[in-house]
Amino acid sequence: MKRMSKEELLSALSGRAQGERLILREYELRDMDLTGADFSHTDLTLSSFQNVVLNDVSFYGSTVKNVLFDGCPLHGADFRDASMVTASLRYCDMGGCDIRGADLFGAVLEHAMLEGVVSDERTKWFRLHCPEKGAFLAYKKCVNDRMVQLLVPEDARRTSATMPSCRCDKAKVLTIKSFDFKEEFEEAWSLVDEDFVYRKGEWVQVDDFNEDRWQDSTTGIHFWLTREEAKAY
Repeated sequence: MKRMSKEELLSALSGRAQGERLILREYELRDMDLTGADFSHTDLTLSSFQNVVLNDVSFYGSTVKNVLFDGCPLHGADFRDASMVTASLRYCDMGGCDIRGADLFGAVLEHAMLEGVVSDERTKWFRLHCPEKGAFLAYKKCVNDRMVQLLVPEDARRTSATMPSCRCDKAKVLTIKSFDFKEEFEEAWSLVDEDFVYRKGEWVQVDDFNEDRWQDSTTGIHFWLTREEAKAY
């Protein structure tokens, strides 16, 4: 990864031609205040911001795929139409950020401050992936390629982060089958917790369900909305 000073960075940003897309892939930026900087239409894939102030910065139309922002102030930043895929934003102050039209697939938002974030119908992977209300069917892959079909009831707490996987606090086991549907089983074991058993016709429940939707790998019954997604896990 290449290191870039604040002076070099600002020169690159200001020196580009109007409409030019700037390529700044795999750069390391450390210990600087870039408040109000214009990164619009810049490809920053795999770059790293460490101890960098990014309040009111414009990332409009930019690519920040796999960019490390952890802990950086991003208050009021403009991410409209940006590709934020798998960006790491842990503990970032994103209050007032504009993410209209942005793609947040796989973005890590654990402990990020998101008050006042502005999104719209074009924003991808920010809203809850599973139904917010009502009962629905879900699927789960278990040990030995057993596919569990679940009924998530209307009163179940449910959540998702920025990927297709979701969590709930309770569900009823409807069927347990092999991937090819040729075999049926009475029980299946979780891939993560070997003591957590799904038994056909029975309810399963997690009492210490974590309601923080941005913490993906945590307590809860993990599920997918389609067999294909569950199988691919």
